[in-house]
Amino acid sequence: MHLGSLYTAVASFLDAKAHNGQWLLRIDDLDTPRNVPQAAEQILKTLEAFELHWDGEIAYQSKQLTIYQEFLAELDKKQLVYACECSRKQLASIENQSDIYPGLCRNKSISAERPCAIRIKTEPDIITFNDRIQGLVSYNIADQLGDFVLKRKDQIFAYQFAVVIDDYLQKVTNVVRGVDLLDSTPKQIYLQQKLGINTPDYMHVPVIVDSQGYKLSKQTQAQAVQSCQPNSVLFDLLTWLKQNPPVDLQSAPVTEQLAWASLHWQPDHLKNLTAITMPT
Repeated sequence: MHLGSLYTAVASFLDAKAHNGQWLLRIDDLDTPRNVPQAAEQILKTLEAFELHWDGEIAYQSKQLTIYQEFLAELDKKQLVYACECSRKQLASIENQSDIYPGLCRNKSISAERPCAIRIKTEPDIITFNDRIQGLVSYNIADQLGDFVLKRKDQIFAYQFAVVIDDYLQKVTNVVRGVDLLDSTPKQIYLQQKLGINTPDYMHVPVIVDSQGYKLSKQTQAQAVQSCQPNSVLFDLLTWLKQNPPVDLQSAPVTEQLAWASLHWQPDHLKNLTAITMPT
């Protein structure tokens, strides 16, 4: 687990505890070709080292495939999805092609035997939500995001689709995550509306970036969190979350730091921020 992920985990933990809520843990392990052996175990060990104890059972996305397929079938029954055989190479070869899918397969009749992705049909609806940190966010779902993929050609369910079902099954009322996922939220709200399920409240915290402005993530080869001095690391995270922890808390046990931070949690200190630069 890298520092950027722990930073977001701490923010979501504090927000849940400050509102006397439950903090739920979900392991996103759908993308099997990219799963790292023992990654889930390392995440759990890191959370335990920082006394970030989750409520209830851990939800593993890989165990929900049958349920995802049932919800996909519901959308298919409503004629809201279609098969798409386009490849990335084919789309990249189209002149002046933007990141918005041009709808080449939307009205095609494609054999079920052919390997295809499944896309949702989007309409020019305006999806608007009030993010607790980033403020009012509004997207024209068709013009700005297009017909996005729910199930990939390799039969792996897309993140956008899976988390909508996960949130519904876990009865999630508040979602706290990084601002790098902000443009995923309109897609998820659109799916929630089409499935007739509730929309949670959203809060997108700024991401931690290095001195060159790169987000700390596994894609940028961010180093794993060192758990040998968790109180020192947690104090830094609270500082980067703009919570202004008192200096004498720096050497306190993590349980004491978390108790103080839960009692004094002020996400408004992060208002309209999208990035926090980590000191070198």
